[in-house]
Order: sequence, then structure tokens, then C-alpha cells
Amino acid sequence: MNDQVGFVGDVSRETIERLKIYAELLQKWNPKINMVAPATLPDLWTRHIADSQQISFIQPLNGQWLDLGSGGGFPGIVLAILGAEDADFHMTLMESDQRKCSFLATVLRETGVSAKVVDARIEVAPPAGVDVLTARALAPLVKLLEYAERHLKPDGTALFPKGESWKTEIAKAEEHWRFDWVATPSTTNKGSVVLKVGARHRV
Repeated sequence: MNDQVGFVGDVSRETIERLKIYAELLQKWNPKINMVAPATLPDLWTRHIADSQQISFIQPLNGQWLDLGSGGGFPGIVLAILGAEDADFHMTLMESDQRKCSFLATVLRETGVSAKVVDARIEVAPPAGVDVLTARALAPLVKLLEYAERHLKPDGTALFPKGESWKTEIAKAEEHWRFDWVATPSTTNKGSVVLKVGARHRV
């Protein structure tokens, strides 16, 4: 485990311990709920944890954040752990699967991290009005922009990790939306990016 921890970079010892607890809980719960593909568990620290952490290099962890379709906690739980010592950072995790909500609540309790778990469907949940929105492996970009319209402040920022087909997703989204975006190459997956979306409006 120790050499795997190196993938999370220069963070506090307490943060490392919290991430270890999270990783252990995920491996314990995953056979029952299947939150991540079992084949990816041997590479958990790079494939999921470091992949989620890179969002914090693009956007400072402060203000009100909402992670949509949190599932097993990527990137929401990872970011909540990384920002746990910042009083100005508040993370909400939105997930419609009650079993996954129980898992997320357990991780927060066991790690001592303060974040809110909302058991609700994204489309019908009351608008959150957050500063920053995240979602990983949830939906095509065109659908994510609809979610952003509902839950993100007009001047807010959305951060969406995307795979190798990200350019195709942008082209399809531009049929319905006009939006400012920047693609930052992924540090963990070649060909993937983290899309940072700013101002946006429907065509």
C-alpha cells in the first residue's frame, strides 16, 4: 500500500491516512455493490484516486461544490478528503442509489470528513446553486450541461473528466449549447482530459 500512496503526491499525513481508510472501505464494499470495475481495483490509487485528485490541481478547493452521481465517491469523496482541512470548502455528494449513499456516509464517518450526502435524482433534486460542479463517468457532455444548468450558479465552473472521445462529445454538445471550455490533459490516462466549463447557454 505504501508505494501506491505515492501516487497522491505531496499531501498531509492525515490526508494519506484518510485516503487509506477510504481505499480499504471501497475494497470491502465493492463486491456487494460493484461501485468500480473489479479489474481496476489493483490500480485503485492511480486509476481512481489520483485520477480524481487531479481536479484539485485545476480548481482550488474552496466554495460550495456538488459532485453528481457520486457512486463510489469519485471524484467527490477524494476531493472532500483533500479539502477536509479548509473551512471554506464544502462538498455535497448527490447519489440516487441508497446503498451507495450508505457507503458514502460510512466513508465520511470513518474518515471524520465533513460533507453532505444527498439521496436524490439529479433531474428532480432542488437546484443546488453551487460554485463548482463535478461528475465522473456519469453521462455525455450534452446531458451534463443540462445538469449544470439546474444546479450550478450562472458564473460557476464545471469540471468533467472525459475519455478519448471528448472532442466528439464537445461537437455534439455544441449543437445545443454555447459554452467556454478548456481541456487539461489527464495525468493518469493518456488521451483523456479534464474539461473545465465556464460560461454556457442554450443555442
